[in-house]
Amino acid sequence: MDTIEEALPERRIDQLLAHYGESHQHPLNERIHFIAIPLIMLSLIGLIFCLHPWLAYGFMAASMVYYARLSRVFLAAMGVWSVLLLALVHAMGDFRLPLCISIFVGAWVLQFIGHKLEGKKPSFFEDVQYLWVGPLFVLRPLLQRYAIAW
Repeated sequence: MDTIEEALPERRIDQLLAHYGESHQHPLNERIHFIAIPLIMLSLIGLIFCLHPWLAYGFMAASMVYYARLSRVFLAAMGVWSVLLLALVHAMGDFRLPLCISIFVGAWVLQFIGHKLEGKKPSFFEDVQYLWVGPLFVLRPLLQRYAIAW
């Protein structure tokens, strides 16, 4: 073994990101995901918020528990991102519901166009937890750019 990393077992977060990445190899599909996933997150939180604000907060808290089990760095990043998304949801005011419906539908159409180009089905068809891994896939290049280990 040449490095310590080779001696360590692969972490769950690394396995999930590697598997998710297998169905996101096409450069255009990857770019679509970098746009559509944050938009889906924004619209989903907004739609849940329209049902009741505490449901949105609860959903986000439950998501943070999932991220905490995977990586403290991703937990922190997703925590910051979630606060920003909530601020945007609040700023939508009376237009929240129609905006979120439009964004949600449009972003999912983009996602499926990307997967048509890719020629592979979305990962969440295999396992629903990949709906939570998608945002990490989008954050990973940013963390890598600044040499932040997750």
